[in-house]
Amino acid sequence: MKILKISLIPFFLLTTIGSATAGESEVIWTEPDKYTDVRSGNENRKHFKERIFKNFEKHFAKLSEKLPEGKTLKINVTNVDLAGDVRFSSMQQVRIVKDIYIPRIEFSYELINTDKSIAASGDVDLKDMGFMTSSSSYKSNSVLYYEKRMIDKWFKNTFVPDKID
Repeated sequence: MKILKISLIPFFLLTTIGSATAGESEVIWTEPDKYTDVRSGNENRKHFKERIFKNFEKHFAKLSEKLPEGKTLKINVTNVDLAGDVRFSSMQQVRIVKDIYIPRIEFSYELINTDKSIAASGDVDLKDMGFMTSSSSYKSNSVLYYEKRMIDKWFKNTFVPDKID
């Protein structure tokens, strides 16, 4: 199984962020060149991917801080399809967001205890077919607005206190 080109491994493979009183996260990007849609408009493709992956990693880290101390959330992302689609417009490429271009992310996860045992695990296929009509606390112009909202809902529904203690 190819994970990433060697030069990108240190940047993408594992991001562990946490604090002494919170859970931590690790994110692995499996075969990102095969993802459905992580394309930029006019931005350099490599830099766009790095920026998008970094944003996802920070978001998973922020959510993991809500986990009990000593828990680690391991995420293995296998597909990303960002909201919208990249189209040509006046000689340049732009991302057009319409309700027919839904956001989607596929990953597996493991919630690891301090003793390295697995507290919870599963395969996840998130998609939000009503993404343009849902309300949220995020600013609609923030990076990964629709995707973060989808992940937040999954996290809240999956890791309620009685399932993670």
